Parts: sequence; C-alpha cells; structure tokens
Amino acid sequence: MLFSSDKIRSQAAKALQQIAYEGRSSNDVLTNIEFENPADTPLFKSLVLGSCRYFLRLEQAAQQLMNKNLRNKDSDIGCLLIIGLYQLEYSRIPDHAAISETVAACEQLKKPWAKKFINGVLRNYLRSQEAINQALDNNWDTKFSLPDWLINKIKPFYKDKVEQILQSCNQQAPLTLRVNLSKITREAYLNLLNDAGISARAHPIVPSAIVLAEPMNVTLLPKFGEGFVSVQDAAAQLASWILKPQKDIKILDACAAPGGKTAHLLEYSDNQAEVIAVDIDDRRCQRIDENLERLQLDAQVICHDAIEYLAEVDTQFDQILLDVPCSATGVIRRHPDIKLLRRESDIGELVNIQNQILEAAWSALKPNGKLLYATCSILQQENSQQITTFLEKHKDAVIEPLSEELVPLSNTEIGCQILPNQEQMDGFYYCLLQKAN
Repeated sequence: MLFSSDKIRSQAAKALQQIAYEGRSSNDVLTNIEFENPADTPLFKSLVLGSCRYFLRLEQAAQQLMNKNLRNKDSDIGCLLIIGLYQLEYSRIPDHAAISETVAACEQLKKPWAKKFINGVLRNYLRSQEAINQALDNNWDTKFSLPDWLINKIKPFYKDKVEQILQSCNQQAPLTLRVNLSKITREAYLNLLNDAGISARAHPIVPSAIVLAEPMNVTLLPKFGEGFVSVQDAAAQLASWILKPQKDIKILDACAAPGGKTAHLLEYSDNQAEVIAVDIDDRRCQRIDENLERLQLDAQVICHDAIEYLAEVDTQFDQILLDVPCSATGVIRRHPDIKLLRRESDIGELVNIQNQILEAAWSALKPNGKLLYATCSILQQENSQQITTFLEKHKDAVIEPLSEELVPLSNTEIGCQILPNQEQMDGFYYCLLQKAN
C-alpha cells in the first residue's frame, strides 16, 4: 500500500509502536511501508530509526513534560510524541514545521483530541529544553539512551572504554562496501567510484573494504548489478580474511543468512571452494540465493536448523564458519531497534544456543580443520567466556593466532574483540580454533 506525503509522521508513529510495544524488528516493519513519492522514504525511515535510537531518552523527557500518563490504547500517540521530540532535538527540520506536522498527524491516527496535547508538550519542551537535557545527562541510561542492564553488562569488561562504547552505539554507521576481488581490484573500483563522483576511501585494515563518505542507493553504485561489489561492514568481511578459504575444500557456513559471508568465502576462493550455507529462515535463505545469483557464485543453500543439520550430516568439513545467533550488541549503531527489542533474559538463552551450535559444529569438523567462531556482540558472556568454557571441555581444540594487523585491534585476551566504530567497523568478535589430529 502506498501512502501520501501527509502520512509520513502518522505511519512513523505506527511503525515505532510496532517496534517498541509489539516487539517487531525495524526491518520487518519498514519494508512493508512505501510512499507515493519515493523521496519521502528517507525522511520516514530516519524518523523511525532515529526515534528508536533515542527512545529511552526521549521517553524520559516526555514523562517530565506530561501531567499524566497516556492510556495503553494510546501508545500510538505516545510514539508520535517521541517522534515530535526527536525532530526538535536531533533533526534539521525547523521547529515550527516539526510541531505543526506532528500535531496534524493526530488526525491521521483518528485521534484529534491529541492535537492540543501534542502541541502543548512539544512547545513546553522547547521552553525547557536546556534544563531537561542537563537532567537527562546526569544518568548514563538516559544520557546514552541505553537500558541499565546492558550498561551494567558492558562495564566490568571495558573499564576505561565504557563511555566511548556507549557513545559509539549512537553514531551513524558508514556505508561500507566489499569489493569482489575475483572480478576487480579495490584500487580499480575506487577509480570507478571517483569517475562517478562518489567520494570513498580504502579501509585501513580490511583489504576488500571501501568506506563511502555518504550513504547512497546501492543500485546506483558502478557495476553493482554485475556483482562487482556488495554492501558489508568491514568487520564482517574479516571472516574470510581470517579463514583464507582455498579451492576444493569443503566449507560450512552454519548460520549463513543473508549470505554476505557465504559470498565472500566464494569470492576469496575464486568460486572454487565447496560451500554449504545453512540457515533456519526460509525468507532469509531466499536472500542468500538472490545474493549468490547477482554475484554469479555457487553454493548449496539448505534451509534447516543448524543444530539439527549438524546432527544429521554424514560428512565432515575442512572449515566451518560459525556466525552464531547473538545479542547483536555490536551493531546497535546500525540497528537501533535492538535497544528496544533486546532483553536481559535473552542473553542466557543465546549463550546456551551458541554453546549447542558450537558443540555440534565441532563434531562435524575434520581433524586439522579450522572453525571460526563469530558474533556481532560485545558481551564477553557470548564471546571470550564462551570460548573459555568450550576449551575446558575440548582438549583437541587449539586457538590459532590471528594476523598481526588484527592483534592491536583486540579488546580481549582470547580471540579478537572489535568495539563499535573502531576503525569505522561494527562491534564484532572472532576466535579461530583448530582441531587437533
């Protein structure tokens, strides 16, 4: 269904309501909403994702300004208010336009009674803005708009870097590309970008990565449709540079969707490695197939639960990439809805699933084979502690040293822990294990 321009804020409020109160991911919500004028989409998405990024802070600001709490059935109005506050505090939209358009959205939500309420709160915010912000900055949860439980899990492991990490979670992630080095050199692709008037630079650590100065529609990138380049964060690209897959070896990508790492393994081996990509989600498996088709790469894609697949498979692999389900706390800057969706109780459940997948994968690894354990988390329960527990049980597992370029990046003694925005990368963890004979 297509929406007109006057419905941007009402649809943003409904989308935010689904994320904040119904637990739906922003990816699921945003893909279902389109506008008659395609130019409206960037504003719509920025309102929703920006409000997710600062929701906890803006919600507290709203509480200070309201005389009474809204009823549960009016959570859409509460979300509209958050969107209004976001515009006043963080967007370039003129204050008068932000207020008038947000107030008008009450009609679209079929709640005209809320117009006076929204108008009053937003104007009161402008009058009290400085004092409110000073009060919000006194506590880390409202200063950085992150839940207390997450801050408390980060603190013990990063000591003097905690504020830096929390601040990085609110920074805008760059658009990073992975050059298909089997088709073109990075330098040659940088020249294509320059010829197209697109400003970019080579990533200092990852040989296949290019960081764009500004985000853009990826379909407008030179030779994107011909598979010369893909969108992938530089930290995620490290997986193939660590494994260094060669031709004719058998590789399992056990939690593969949406297929970026699967594709990179094939690009690195010049499409000569035998790669099996497994994922439990049908729709995400379709994305793997679509990515492989665009890139003209060959892999066997299997839609199956990874643990069940590993229990049933009657072959062993030379290499296994295990990018396990995790809290995604290293990619909050890229997916700010994680702040609203993740719960403290999730962590223990995820650690248990990670352990089960790791145990199952180890049984499917050949002697002398290599397993790369990876997460996009910064929580050590999921990372170095997970590996420590595994090593205590498996005396045939040995940690392989990482390259000299990666050693200085690590913020842990076991494996490599990259923090958000470190060298413009997402927060990521890697540990390479080799299986003894």
